[in-house]
Amino acid sequence: MADDAPKPHRSHGFATRMSHAGRAGTHAHGFVNPAVHRGSTVLMPNAQARRDFAKDRFNRVMTYGTAGGPTQYALEDVICEIEGGSRCVLVGTGLAAVTVPLMAYLKAGDHCLMPDSVYGPARTIANGLLANYGIETTFYDPTIDGAGLAALMRPNTRVVYTESPGSHTFELQDIPALAAVAHARGAKVLMDNTWGIRNFMPFEKGVDVSIQALTKYVGGHSDVLLGSITTNTEEDYLLVRGAASQMGHFAAPDDCWLALRGARTMALRLKHQEQSGYAVARWFEQRPEVLRVLHPGLPSHPQHALFKRDFAGACSLFGVVFQPRYTEADIFRFIDGLELFGIGASWGGYESLALPTTGFITRTATSENLGGYAVRIHVGLEDVDDLIADLEHGLATLPR
Repeated sequence: MADDAPKPHRSHGFATRMSHAGRAGTHAHGFVNPAVHRGSTVLMPNAQARRDFAKDRFNRVMTYGTAGGPTQYALEDVICEIEGGSRCVLVGTGLAAVTVPLMAYLKAGDHCLMPDSVYGPARTIANGLLANYGIETTFYDPTIDGAGLAALMRPNTRVVYTESPGSHTFELQDIPALAAVAHARGAKVLMDNTWGIRNFMPFEKGVDVSIQALTKYVGGHSDVLLGSITTNTEEDYLLVRGAASQMGHFAAPDDCWLALRGARTMALRLKHQEQSGYAVARWFEQRPEVLRVLHPGLPSHPQHALFKRDFAGACSLFGVVFQPRYTEADIFRFIDGLELFGIGASWGGYESLALPTTGFITRTATSENLGGYAVRIHVGLEDVDDLIADLEHGLATLPR
């Protein structure tokens, strides 16, 4: 953000901060939205400046396109506003946002702890790339308490990775308790906070590095791939930023501009989708075809007390487990019978999605058996009555 631009006050509401963060200011002459700054080559005023600027390339001194420019800087400011961090590193995908901090903090001979409910590609990284580099990963029960985590810590444990709620199965983690144990043993706490987005403030709960797939709610329109890594100390920022730079990660200015545009309306979209998500989840809970609903915001969720303690709200992604009498073919028929729900592997956009998850879940420390076939539901911006009518039509395809 420009030095003379007004910085959003923390006392302002979230919608206000999203409307003003990363902008030049209300009294700056020019267009409301920041421009898209594209470029690879950055010209220097003289040879000495080239030498001086190269020493400070991580502090918003433009030296080359991959070091970022005004468009990236504006989005970095917005993400820090969302998560309460001080510095942010932008990368091209959510998966890159997972990979970079793992590679920044881990080296051959180190040990990493990762929840069994982790995002599938993160598990693949641990079992593939990290293992190939001589880094061992132990997958742990995501509902473990501090004492349980302490029993798994080793002298060489450098990272405790967290994701709350977990992918597909939506377990919540006691992040403050786990962070206290990790820090006492000298380990860093990394968290995939994409579900929590702005409803979980990671740095207030002991997280060192917060990971976001900006593809989801920040972008909001299913037309951008982007990730962020937010830190709250200069030491962590420089380590993560250095790793991203060495691996050649870069966030394209056009994608950053799309994310900036999405952030302006995110507060309204999140609130609408949260309310619609609750309505659909509660409706599912009343259906005889359903065994249980995996939504942390519902009192029926096993870790609902943690949700009430740590989260300011929910998003619009949850799971539905069907009665065990239904077969995979039945569940596929249900999904195929929907008209308003697409079948896609993303979420956080304006469109509703229904994705079969049974058969796509890998667990090694806990059971993958949920008691029946499961479907992940993402609720978009459609009229909730229309969505429920569509779901009712899909359920009618199931055998009685």
